[in-house]
Amino acid sequence: LAYCLAAVRNYAVSTMEWPSNSQGVVLTAYHPSSKDTAPGSGSRSKEGEGTRSGQCTMKPKSSPQTLKKPPYDRSSSQDSLDELSLDDYWTELKNIESSTDRSHEEQEQVVKEPDEGELEEEWLKEAGLSNLFAECSGDSQESIVFLSTLTRTQSAAVQKRIETMRRKSKHHHVPDVRDVFKQQTDETTEKVSDSNGLLTPEMSEINVKQKGQDVSFGDLETSSPTGDVSSSETDINLEISFAEQAAILRDTTKGKMLKSREDDSLLPNYRVPKDKTGTTKIGDLAPQDMKKVTYLALIELTALYDVLGAELKHQKALKTKGKESGLFGVSLQILLEQDQKKVPGTRVPLIFQNLISHMEGKGLETEGLLRIPGAATRIKRLCQELETKFYEGLFNWDSVNQHDAASLLKLAIRELSQPLLTVEYLKAFQSVRNLPTKKHQLQALNLLVLLLPDSNRDLLKALLEFLQRVIDCREKNKMTRKNVAMVMAPNLFTFHGFRSKSVDQNEAAMAAGTANVMLLMIKYQKILWTIPKFIIDQVRKQNLESQKKLLKDRAMKKLLKKMAYDRERHDKQDKTLNEVDIPQGVIRVQAPHLSKISMVIQLTEELKAGDVLARFLSQESGTAHNLKKEEVCLYEVGGNIGERCLDDDTYMKDLSQLNPNAEWVIKPKPC
Repeated sequence: LAYCLAAVRNYAVSTMEWPSNSQGVVLTAYHPSSKDTAPGSGSRSKEGEGTRSGQCTMKPKSSPQTLKKPPYDRSSSQDSLDELSLDDYWTELKNIESSTDRSHEEQEQVVKEPDEGELEEEWLKEAGLSNLFAECSGDSQESIVFLSTLTRTQSAAVQKRIETMRRKSKHHHVPDVRDVFKQQTDETTEKVSDSNGLLTPEMSEINVKQKGQDVSFGDLETSSPTGDVSSSETDINLEISFAEQAAILRDTTKGKMLKSREDDSLLPNYRVPKDKTGTTKIGDLAPQDMKKVTYLALIELTALYDVLGAELKHQKALKTKGKESGLFGVSLQILLEQDQKKVPGTRVPLIFQNLISHMEGKGLETEGLLRIPGAATRIKRLCQELETKFYEGLFNWDSVNQHDAASLLKLAIRELSQPLLTVEYLKAFQSVRNLPTKKHQLQALNLLVLLLPDSNRDLLKALLEFLQRVIDCREKNKMTRKNVAMVMAPNLFTFHGFRSKSVDQNEAAMAAGTANVMLLMIKYQKILWTIPKFIIDQVRKQNLESQKKLLKDRAMKKLLKKMAYDRERHDKQDKTLNEVDIPQGVIRVQAPHLSKISMVIQLTEELKAGDVLARFLSQESGTAHNLKKEEVCLYEVGGNIGERCLDDDTYMKDLSQLNPNAEWVIKPKPC
């Protein structure tokens, strides 16, 4: 067999024409003995050091095209991944398999492949539209209001699911899709869509012309208002629906799905553009508004995949009995419940906090951190000690070296009873690799992060921030972003509950794809935790429409009138500045939890939320005077939003014009 492989290699090298962008051909053979080594592989690596048994790489001869443009030196790039540079991935996978408890294979499956009708039913429930078909749906006006704020592509995604469920479902009466949308007149739909991230044909034509004739799929970006974006930085467009951006380019290119021509060896330097009404991060919104964000994110993600012609994979979690206590092999929810008994308000499990802080305490300069595993027997012993001594405070952290701690961290992630990226969306995270451009992949990841439960999202955020700190020490620990992505991808994207039924046939493509997704999550993590402006705008419109529905109710009108009368009578009893009518161009800022005095502030073109906070802290005494600026936040409350914590760069005049009925409240940030 070795002789045959050598002959094939010699023939291929002498006769094949190599494309300029080719990196080589991998021939894989399987030998009866693991001691055998494929010809040509010995110079690449030793047995067991990152190369699978029987793998050899054939390098192409230099073609004239290759000589004109030397290949990119992938070893020096943090952002370069391909199927031929995944040694660390395979090594990590091998370490995981050798240390995996085989009892997992005998456990009951925690996922179910839903039927088509069942899949659509679950989707409509998660999109907040279950009252369109549920037997006890009650008033469906809330869903009608919700649907009226959708963009063209979002509406198409909903219609497609309703129609599919109507054909397939045998358990529910599902109305005709035309009946669901009949209350939206053409005029209303056009008005809402134009202001919810849907560009008119004229606007889309102008955008495309500005880009020139060389249009690639996914080129719609915003330009900086100040024009100070360098050629290496691009503002990612968060004001226009992602699916609408994709649809515009699809329509303007006459349906041709143009392939991305981006250089895969270097990721674009995307950044969140400055928005005068403020950038909204996860955690800035009140729970009722965040719930609406989640519904919209699912519909937008589905619409994006529909436009791109990609399959959005979805799993259904099954309830199974597992460990009800401990550190390893329990659910994330159980970990947090245990921890909150010890430390109330804990949002990231203490075991993860301790492992990360232990590694940072000893320094992140250790060479091969996260890549070099700890000894298997020692890791097993440490796990047992942690299980019995961690909550008692008796565990000896001095006995844990850096590689041990890194191995324990990865083990804790893998051993969660359900994956960190959730059973429902793990496949969706994996499928991001199939989208045509890096920008589409980033947009999909942004929406997927919004769909995660709070506990999963908090842990993922803590993990990604730690990984970036490891990468920041790459000069000493030799762990570039590429290395870290390859090592961590198997720990986040493989799950024992999927192994027996869901095996990707193209293992190499799966490895490269998930490592690339991991790389995107690390590099663009600040963008991932940003809620797109077009979704915030849709939430505002939903709130306004809901308020209009309520005001039509006579009982509600009567109640509001009584409340206004009581408020007026109460105000007259307290002759303070609060009873003075606030003139136009002025806002009143209150801090009921910190001060009895409110401030009246004149709006100017340059006044920002950070300026308001600084003025308040400089004038206050007592408890408020001792507060630091980063400990408090100016909130936008009421009007067309429930509650929103403002970033310091929010221009107050622009925001007050967007939400003229809002109140402005200073209070401590949530822990």
